[in-house]
Parts: sequence; C-alpha cells; structure tokens
Amino acid sequence: MKILLDEMYAGLKEYFETLGYEVLTAQEAGLKSAKDKAVVEYAGKHNLLLVTQDQKPAELAELTGVKYVLISNGMIAKIADAKIKEKYPAP
Repeated sequence: MKILLDEMYAGLKEYFETLGYEVLTAQEAGLKSAKDKAVVEYAGKHNLLLVTQDQKPAELAELTGVKYVLISNGMIAKIADAKIKEKYPAP
C-alpha cells in the first residue's frame, strides 16, 4: 500500500518505510501549505492512503471516497496515558 503522509507526519516516513510501506510526504508531493482539499485530491488521484491528524482532510476524504487514516490528538493522548500507566503504575 502506498501512503501519503500529511505535513505533520513527515517525520514518520522512515518508520513506515521500515514497516514495508511505500511513502510520500506532502512536502515531497509539492503540497507544503496546500489546502486540505488539494491534499485529499492528490491522494485520490494517485491512489494513496492519506495519514493525517486533522479532522477536515479526513472528512473530505470520507466524502470523496479517498482512503485515509485519522490519527487524532485524542488517540495519541490515550496511547500515551496507557504507556504511562504501564510504565509507572499507581502504588
């Protein structure tokens, strides 16, 4: 599967590549500071799965049938909370 990482996730490119994905960042695609609609349209046109943390591009992708994964700040906070509690359990 080919992935398009939205701007905020560009630093994860090597991690996804290590996991076996073909990865393009928004910056590499010439989408730096692009409107959300342009990013979603690019993903759709090139059959890429968009990975984003922003609700708006996720909603636009949903409306237009573009593949996407939304990784919200709330999801990140839940993961961090679980790891904190695992590593430092309450006495």
